[in-house]
Amino acid sequence: MVYNLSMSNLALVTGGAHRVGKAFALRLARMGYAVALHYRGSVSEAEKTAKEIRALGADCLPIRADLTNPKKVDFLFSIADQMNAPLKVVVNSAAIMEVVSPRDAELCQWDAALDLNLRAPFLVAQRAAERMTQGGVIVNISDVGAQKAWSRYAPYTVSKAALESLTKVLARSFAPTIRVNAIAPGLVLQSDAVSPEQWKRLVEKIPLKRAAALDELASALEFLVQNEYITGQTLVVDGGYSLL
Repeated sequence: MVYNLSMSNLALVTGGAHRVGKAFALRLARMGYAVALHYRGSVSEAEKTAKEIRALGADCLPIRADLTNPKKVDFLFSIADQMNAPLKVVVNSAAIMEVVSPRDAELCQWDAALDLNLRAPFLVAQRAAERMTQGGVIVNISDVGAQKAWSRYAPYTVSKAALESLTKVLARSFAPTIRVNAIAPGLVLQSDAVSPEQWKRLVEKIPLKRAAALDELASALEFLVQNEYITGQTLVVDGGYSLL
């Protein structure tokens, strides 16, 4: 099946159905990109986000795929290719953040984090580079925790630290045609693993005394997409959390 979409440039956002990934997808739509909206299990959220993107006047195609399976990465791109638009932006936002300590971590938990948070962005970047022959931008979503020792989230923290290293390696390898950068958010949205009381204490520790707004993260993405002289960098958007 070939989709009859307009010839806008294409942006692919993994994990784009909800939370931070949704904010990135909406911002790219506002910037005039058609959006290939990847999701895994969030079916209703993906449909809702796709409607919001189309309401902005941008083309959107939700694509369901389990990126921990390398074959599904190929599937993702085979469907995105049918949008008949040149791929110019990729945002690797899909991730898993599970509470796992080093003492208690099981191999399956370790593999789950590394497969989705590190291997999948690598494979996505490889496939994207094959298509970005006329230039493009890849933005990996890291975390301020990549530079911390968050023993409560051991596999996640290690995977994000490695993702920042991968960002530099890819930036050097893909230059000058493709730029590769990362965004490292601090506190943004409360997770189920953190109680309201814990969240309040964490926010109060931040120098700016508040969590980031989704629009502030989206503006960081827009900056990295538009500034053509930045590559291999991680832009920290954490309200000063990394100063602690």
